[in-house]
Amino acid sequence: MSVHLNHTIVPARDRDETAAFLVDLLGLEPAPVYGPFRVVSLGNDVSLDVVQAGADVPSQHYAFLVGDEEFDQIWGRIKDRGLTYWADPFHQEPGRINTNDGGRGLYWSDPNGHNLEIITVPYGGF
Repeated sequence: MSVHLNHTIVPARDRDETAAFLVDLLGLEPAPVYGPFRVVSLGNDVSLDVVQAGADVPSQHYAFLVGDEEFDQIWGRIKDRGLTYWADPFHQEPGRINTNDGGRGLYWSDPNGHNLEIITVPYGGF
């Protein structure tokens, strides 16, 4: 049997702002409304279903595997917007990227404090 992730729910203080932030920085299509969600569609038939969650949003981690060209574009948008980014998940190395597993990666935060990550090579170099 084959198991694939189809979607996950992303809690947000402001559903529309969070969906727009993700769409803008990741260079994705606009996120349509489906019920209480803004559906941010990713390139592998997985979606981030952003939902209004109120003031207390638990921080989560979302990692995106991207190609080198997409990495450069996303990194450029992060820098253009003056967002802080880090080379590590604990935010100890600001303004740097990592070269783990022979690829490149970086972390930044969304408006809710979710820890977002882009990498060009999966962990373990697979």
